[in-house]
Amino acid sequence: MEEYIVSARKYRPTSFDTVVGQQALTTTLKNAVRSGKLAHAYLFCGPRGVGKTTCARIFAKAINCMTPTAEGEACGQCESCQAFNEQRSFNIFELDAASNNSVEHIKTLMEQTRIPPQVGKYKVFIIDEVHMLSTAAFNAFLKTLEEPPAHVIFILATTEKHKILPTILSRCQIYDFERMTVRNTIDHLKSVADKEGISYEEEALAVIAEKADGGMRDALSIFDQAASFCQGNITYQKVIEDLNVLDSENYFKIIDLSLANKASEIMVLLNQIINKGFDGGLLIQGLAKHVRNVMMARDPQTLPLLEVSDQQRDHYQKQAAKCQLPFLYQALRLMNQCDINYRQSSNKRLLVELTLIEIAQITQPDPALGEGKASEGPASGRQPRRLKSLFKQLMQQPQPKKAAQQVAAAEPAASTPSRNTTPTATTPPTSPTPSTPIAPKLKSSISFSWNNLRNSNKGANRIQTENKGEKPVQDSEQKDFGQHELELEWLSMCNRMPQHLSGIATRMKNMSPKITEFPAIEVSVENQLAMEQMEKIKGSIVKTLKLHLHNDNITLTLQQTEHTDNGKIPSRREQYEEMEKENPAIAKLREMLDLRLA
Repeated sequence: MEEYIVSARKYRPTSFDTVVGQQALTTTLKNAVRSGKLAHAYLFCGPRGVGKTTCARIFAKAINCMTPTAEGEACGQCESCQAFNEQRSFNIFELDAASNNSVEHIKTLMEQTRIPPQVGKYKVFIIDEVHMLSTAAFNAFLKTLEEPPAHVIFILATTEKHKILPTILSRCQIYDFERMTVRNTIDHLKSVADKEGISYEEEALAVIAEKADGGMRDALSIFDQAASFCQGNITYQKVIEDLNVLDSENYFKIIDLSLANKASEIMVLLNQIINKGFDGGLLIQGLAKHVRNVMMARDPQTLPLLEVSDQQRDHYQKQAAKCQLPFLYQALRLMNQCDINYRQSSNKRLLVELTLIEIAQITQPDPALGEGKASEGPASGRQPRRLKSLFKQLMQQPQPKKAAQQVAAAEPAASTPSRNTTPTATTPPTSPTPSTPIAPKLKSSISFSWNNLRNSNKGANRIQTENKGEKPVQDSEQKDFGQHELELEWLSMCNRMPQHLSGIATRMKNMSPKITEFPAIEVSVENQLAMEQMEKIKGSIVKTLKLHLHNDNITLTLQQTEHTDNGKIPSRREQYEEMEKENPAIAKLREMLDLRLA
């Protein structure tokens, strides 16, 4: 029986042209080989399974090739290439830094660099997972890495570039490998399946490529697993069953049901998905990714961002034609909020159900906005923007006749003078027009009516006092107020002071105004600086107090307090000795417990 070799090893690239998805890097390396302009140290970094170690081996083989091709590839026929293919080359060394990460291992490696190559041009040292080296090993490696012998080239490979010392990075040419796209992975899996004689469905290979998450080695491993399960016929249904992946048709159904506002059917579908063993959080994450793809499929410019098969792309475009952007934005926002709260939720299924119900209500018609018009937010709760739009529509409506009649009826009654009074000249309010908003009309009409009532009352009082032989009362206010009201208004005034007076406002909050002889007010100021600042704004303070305390006779006096010297502050020991004098029991307690004063 022929020995079985996994696809990741069997179809490992042996030349730059067979490397998948790294055209820019392979072109640069081929040009370096062809021109002979080689650096002494290279660093290959990137995610797992994208070809870092493979490219390092191909590059090392091409460097030592006796007769490289015009494109910079190794010939594969010379003694150096044959020795490399048969794994007996003495010029290419591979070191696993994960298990050889001490200073002694690096020193042994440095000793090997002194010996020139017997066959070929260079000695190439490939150090894989170089980030696993200890700090001491890195430091021992620094000098040789900076100035190696002319016949030595180092190729370092790592998946975690941020863990490498900056002094190492500065001595290397850095090549960043990209993740494999879904399209490149599908194409490579197709070629492998054709070589192995395995039939397949493109949608099944797309599921494998998405599951691999940009790693070609992972994709080939999953491909071998699916091929073993499917017995040579890789289908979509068998792949999602083998990999325990939720069928994407469920996402399409949920969005279609949400557009139709069928929340009950979504709940039934959710129950079926959970009964199959799928987690609600994974469902929300997959649905969010699906909605994102639908949004990308709406615009031809973003269509290339879809990393799916051609059949799936057509399916996304059909659903995107039925979805509006506000629905997609709102659905993404709700699912993102659910994903954030999922781990902290004590009832995870209820959280998922509420999120799906809200998504199903996004396009539900709102009776407040009129038949056939959807609300701007979920129907389960009012949104501030929706309330704003409702009020805006209300303000633009014409004034109702009933309200206009009430205002018109109130004004003549309020403005009609008594028989004993002289009529006052008043200007009747203009009649509202349909084009004028309601609120401004009502506001102006009501305020005008109150002005008429106030003027008519003042006129009646003035005539009554004149009939009695009394002098009319002036309009100045002389309302009484107490200490409590004064303190409240003082604190309120300090809080309303502008930003540039925040310093004096803070000091004024600690002052206590007092009523000396009503309505005279006195304030004690702690120092001369505060006194000078308050003198500048004294007029504004008096006006504010007169306005809000309703008394025009208020006067304000600023009095600077005199500081008295209270003497020296006693120390802790002196305080304790004073306590012992006042209470001898403390001294007895100290002696019983054998305590000492620190």
